[in-house]
Amino acid sequence: SKVKGRTFWNHLHAAGHTCVLKDAFLYESPAEIADLTSTDKFDAALAIHLYKGGRLLQGSRIPFGIIFGGTDVNEDLKCKEKRQVMGAVLEEARFAVAFTVEMKELAAAEWVSPSETFDWYRFLQNAGIPTDTGSLHLFLLVCGLRRVKDPLYLVEVFSDWHRKDPSVHLGIIGPAVDPHFTSEVKEKVKRAPGVHVLQELPQEELHAALRACFALVNTSTSEGMSAAILEAMDLDIPVLARNIPGNAAIIKHKETGLLFSTPQEFVALSKSLMNDPTMEKEIITRAKAYVKKHHSWEGERKTYQNLVLRLQ
Repeated sequence: SKVKGRTFWNHLHAAGHTCVLKDAFLYESPAEIADLTSTDKFDAALAIHLYKGGRLLQGSRIPFGIIFGGTDVNEDLKCKEKRQVMGAVLEEARFAVAFTVEMKELAAAEWVSPSETFDWYRFLQNAGIPTDTGSLHLFLLVCGLRRVKDPLYLVEVFSDWHRKDPSVHLGIIGPAVDPHFTSEVKEKVKRAPGVHVLQELPQEELHAALRACFALVNTSTSEGMSAAILEAMDLDIPVLARNIPGNAAIIKHKETGLLFSTPQEFVALSKSLMNDPTMEKEIITRAKAYVKKHHSWEGERKTYQNLVLRLQ
C-alpha cells in the first residue's frame, strides 16, 4: 500500500538513504525491474506485498527484502500458482517483515521461518563452543565490525575470566563493515580462549540465537540508539552495555539493564547477573515494559534501517 511505502520511505530517508517509490502495477515482469535497477544504479530493493511486488524481483541482480502486504498471506496463499511464486521469492529475499503476529504465523505455517529451523547446537559446534556442558553462559556482542563499536574492548579480560570459569563464552557477531579492522579482530580473537568471531546470521536466525544466549553485550564508544539493545530487551534478554550517553539514555542501571565503565566492571556485573536469577528476571521484565512504552516507533525505525544495511 502507498501508506506503508511512504512510512518505510520516511524511515529510510531519515537514515540518509536515497529512496525511489515505484508502483508495482506499472510493471509486468522482472525484466522491466532489472532494466530499471541497472539503468539507475540501485544498490537494493524493497517490495511491499510478497506477490504483487515480490514477483517482480525474482532473479534480481541486487539484494532485496520483502514487506508483507496482508492480502498476500490472507488471499493469495489460496492460489497454488501465486503460492509457489511467493515461496520462491521468499527464498531469495534477505528478510521479510510482517506487521502483525497473525500475519507472521500465517506465513510461517506455509513457509518455515529460519528461526524455527535454526540449529543452535550446530551453530555452537561450528564456533568451537562446547555444547556438552550444562552450564554454558554465552554473551553475544552484536555489531558491525568497525572501530567505533570497539568489539576488542573486553577480549583480554573476558579471556582471563574464561580461563577461571570455562562456562563463559563471548561471541562477536555482525557484518564485516570495515574489512581491514575485521581481520584485526579475527587475529586477536584467535589468541583469546573463550572469545569467538561468529558467522553472520540472517535477521530471523540472529533473533533465535539471541533468545538462546545468556546476555547481549554492547561495547560501543559512541552510539545513537542501538537497535540490538532494543531488540534484546524485547526478546527478554538482559543487556550489559558500556556506559556512554547513547546507551545510558536507554538503560537505567540495575533497572532495565547493566552499565559498565571498565572491562573489570563488566565481569563483576556479569557474575552478579549469573548468580542472582531474581535480579535477572526483574531487569528483563522492566526492560521489556520500557521498550513497549517508549520505543515502539524508534525501534521500528532502527529495525528498518538495520534491515536495509543487510542489503548492502
